[in-house]
Amino acid sequence: MSRLLAIALSVFLSISAGLYNTSASWAVGMSNGSLTNCPASPNCVVSQGADAEHAIEPLTYHVDRNQARETLIKVLGVIKRTEIVEQTDNYIHATNEIPIFKFVDDVEFYLPETESVIHVRSASRIGDWDLGVNRRRVEQIRLALNDLKI
Repeated sequence: MSRLLAIALSVFLSISAGLYNTSASWAVGMSNGSLTNCPASPNCVVSQGADAEHAIEPLTYHVDRNQARETLIKVLGVIKRTEIVEQTDNYIHATNEIPIFKFVDDVEFYLPETESVIHVRSASRIGDWDLGVNRRRVEQIRLALNDLKI
């Protein structure tokens, strides 16, 4: 029994070491009208300038830009463990804490004045693989906004 426990602990520590790999530093924010690019690791999606692995469609809206922004803020306010940490007229940065291990993901939104889209980036701060969590998060936000008919 103790050998099985030692093997399980060894596997857990190996996986955890990979999850805490921070060699690819995380960054948030805007640069020249675009959200930050994703790192090479598969734990990020972005709607601007991404390769096929990291690409996701921007969120679209058919209402006033300010109404779309306010609706997005309301949606973020009801997502468990999500906190808006920065917001301006055209940018929103929120964090989402993953249960159990307490990993923090960053979710960013850019609302350009000249388009009826909300560009989005969702990325894990640490680790190498997110089991598709960031992509699913964006798609859930998309569904909520569609349900609210923005």
